[in-house]
Amino acid sequence: MFGFRKKSPDQAATAATASAVENTDASSQAPWRLRLKAGLARTRAQFGGKLKHLFARGKVDDELLEELETLLLGSDVGLDATQHLLYHLRQRARRDRLDSPDAIQRALSEILCELLQPLEEALDPRRHRPFIIMLAGVNGAGKTTSIGKLAKHFQAQGLSVLLAAGDTFRAAAREQLQTWGERNNVSVIAQQSGDPAAVIFDAIAAARARGIDIVLADTAGRLPTQLHLMDEIAKVRRVIQKAEPTGPHETLLVLDATFGQNAVQQVMAFDKAIQVSGLILTKLDGSAKGGVVAAIARQCPKPVRFIGVGEGIDDLRPFTARDFVDALFE
Repeated sequence: MFGFRKKSPDQAATAATASAVENTDASSQAPWRLRLKAGLARTRAQFGGKLKHLFARGKVDDELLEELETLLLGSDVGLDATQHLLYHLRQRARRDRLDSPDAIQRALSEILCELLQPLEEALDPRRHRPFIIMLAGVNGAGKTTSIGKLAKHFQAQGLSVLLAAGDTFRAAAREQLQTWGERNNVSVIAQQSGDPAAVIFDAIAAARARGIDIVLADTAGRLPTQLHLMDEIAKVRRVIQKAEPTGPHETLLVLDATFGQNAVQQVMAFDKAIQVSGLILTKLDGSAKGGVVAAIARQCPKPVRFIGVGEGIDDLRPFTARDFVDALFE
């Protein structure tokens, strides 16, 4: 590792990262399904809890569908996905003669799971070496933290990892990567300043020379409305292709779940610039509107490769539709 400043005005952010890395509390050791359920507690209280009261009447009528529409929209499910769920619930109620609260809730759970199932697509990093993963997102979405957690995830699969500090604008980003690198015993390629594309180009060359399995390439946060920065990240992708014509093998967009419907617009904008191939949905534990996953499924379907429900190093896991839906309804 090289090129890191010993001191930074952003030391508070670095310290927070170090704290997250060292987080070994009881919740991070609990089985994943329990952590997922705990992480979705706010959304479940907003969504699942109110459903029980709503379905208590035991019949699917216009009044129930109208109230359910309000509830779904309030959970950031989005208009398109809401209409989809209501239509299929009405159809299933007629077909199966749903006449009890449990039957109605079970039917909605199954319809939602069917909607989300196509987003469940595991990432296979073994189809190329080095397998280059480019990460993008808006400021504060959790890219750098997600990279550290991904490094741990891939190492657990027996794969070697190298980190590329492509966020050359924020000193704390480099220092945060260094913290994760030291924790996971992973090398970090970085520069004090300069062209982010050049840093990632060097990282790919280093990974090839060292026989590394996976390159995780960080990029600076940017808003889709900052057109010059969107042009820059498109350039980063083109430079990766020069270093490795088959890459990037995965372009992950990191989304903050607390952004709600705005996350849908981010997917569309970044996809136009860098051809997003998968999503990481972070901070689901901090949002009461986890229904945005359904909105993504209808409006801009991209595989949700990973979801995050906490700050622990193991709190980023592959997305499973059934587990996600169960955690909303249980």
